[in-house]
Amino acid sequence: LIHGDAAFAAQGVVAEVLNLQGLAGYSTGGTIHIISNNQVGFTTDPTEGRSTRYASDLAKGYDLPIVHVNADDVDACIAAVHLAIDYRRKFGRDVVVDLIGYRRFGHNEQDEPAYTQPRQTDLIKQHPTVRELYAAQLIAQGVLTNEQSKEMQDTATSRMTEAHKSVKSGAFKNKLIAATSARNVNETAPDTTVDKALLLRWSDEVVSVPDGFALNKKLQTQFQKRTQALRESGEVDWGLAEALAFASLLSDGTPIRISGQDTERGTFSHRHAALHDARTNAKYVPLQHLDAAKASFEIYNSPLSEYACLGFEYGYGFEIPNALVLWEAQFGDFNNGAQIIIDQFIAAGEAKWGQSTRLTLLLPHGYEGAGPEHSSARLERFLQLSAEGNIRVANCSTAAQYFHLLRAQAKASHAYPLVVMTPKSLLRNRAAYGTIDELATGSFRELIDDPRYANADKSKVTRVLLCTGHIYYDLIASPLYEQTTKTAIVRAELLSPLPTDDLVRTIASYGNAKEVIWVQEEPKNMGARAHVRRRLVERLPNGLTDIDYVGRPYRASPSEGYPGAHAVEQERIVRAALTEN
Repeated sequence: LIHGDAAFAAQGVVAEVLNLQGLAGYSTGGTIHIISNNQVGFTTDPTEGRSTRYASDLAKGYDLPIVHVNADDVDACIAAVHLAIDYRRKFGRDVVVDLIGYRRFGHNEQDEPAYTQPRQTDLIKQHPTVRELYAAQLIAQGVLTNEQSKEMQDTATSRMTEAHKSVKSGAFKNKLIAATSARNVNETAPDTTVDKALLLRWSDEVVSVPDGFALNKKLQTQFQKRTQALRESGEVDWGLAEALAFASLLSDGTPIRISGQDTERGTFSHRHAALHDARTNAKYVPLQHLDAAKASFEIYNSPLSEYACLGFEYGYGFEIPNALVLWEAQFGDFNNGAQIIIDQFIAAGEAKWGQSTRLTLLLPHGYEGAGPEHSSARLERFLQLSAEGNIRVANCSTAAQYFHLLRAQAKASHAYPLVVMTPKSLLRNRAAYGTIDELATGSFRELIDDPRYANADKSKVTRVLLCTGHIYYDLIASPLYEQTTKTAIVRAELLSPLPTDDLVRTIASYGNAKEVIWVQEEPKNMGARAHVRRRLVERLPNGLTDIDYVGRPYRASPSEGYPGAHAVEQERIVRAALTEN
């Protein structure tokens, strides 16, 4: 990795990355960090940019060797790098080379360094270049003659001049545009069905432990209840649906890696992918011992870091492009700690560099009275970033939907990042469970129409509510829901790219609808409201002209800070949405 001197000392991601080097889940066999130390950060002097003497001093806290070398001494620089390579090869740990030099010109073409570092600029102008110093050294040693040195310089200059000319006159084929436009092709949805008998067999394997393994009693009871519900009624909760999706992909030969804070257990104690012996604390991961597995399964609790960890997963996916790589936030709100990776790489990487990835973000999202720091994954930000088919954003309302979404993500012919608003309380809400038959024979549905009107007359419906995610269950749990006779509720499960055609057809099927209302629990300036309205309002059928809104008003903070205030506001939203004129 190459760092600037100002960045190595001041950018928090550097400390996050250094902290990864000794962790099993993030081992690379050591990283060579080269600090390109020009003794200035754009216009900022070292005394203004760091509190330590050396730019590399941060690495001392991680007990890493640091080699300081004069950038004017070519042989010393080569020796320093060879030393770093040998150290990494022998010990498998990070090492730092502090390449101390200077910047002969400004930070960029518009920068005049004499404005802010006049004395340093004067000294540099009088100082010989590295080429001049090294040439003089080699001539003094009898390695080169003056003529040979001049010939080498002329040859290199000529080569660069020709290259510069060819850039101006040569034909350029924009491969990146071609790569991005491939997303606009309507690819066939992959088959995500799985043999029911296999699912039932795997449902036992994902909770099986070796003989003599002392499973926690509470967890044992939880697994028994899950298995009993599956056998008696076919119910599949979210944790099991995910485990079965992983098992099915492993049997297909798809490697899986999932990481995040508390991911082995799951923030909400729903996953339990890694089990611990109650007597010895020994760890056992059932999915790593699946009989039918043809690929590896890796799961890691990450350090308390978002930026570096998400960046690691982004890079990991490029090394193993057929793998399903998932990063889970402890709460969806915390993805803002990795905003640079999301903005600069995940959302724009293919458009900028032609690099596609299947990286999947699992972001717990939903308003349940936990306050403004534990309610919102900032759905609106991901939707604002969505364009040209660059990312997919989903908000699954059932465990079966989640199962098929994961399988579709791994099996799709074209790789794309996926952002999933995952549940919290819905993890244990039986209304949001799936069934084994839905897993075996279903598929991911981008839109779910009101099940009450699947085989019923729609002519009495005058109000169509559109929503996504958690709010749907607040609506159907209300006593007012059973009293409605003119209201249908339609769930958008895929938000980007928005299934606009399906939405228009579904709304049109309610031929007497006089109102279309978007219902959300997020404030009006957040959530999916603006994203959906922009794409749908001009295509509304049946003479409808606008999409009304029910939800929180414009707010600076995502949610209320007190559970009581949250309950009042949530009830207001539900009542407004379900009240028929």
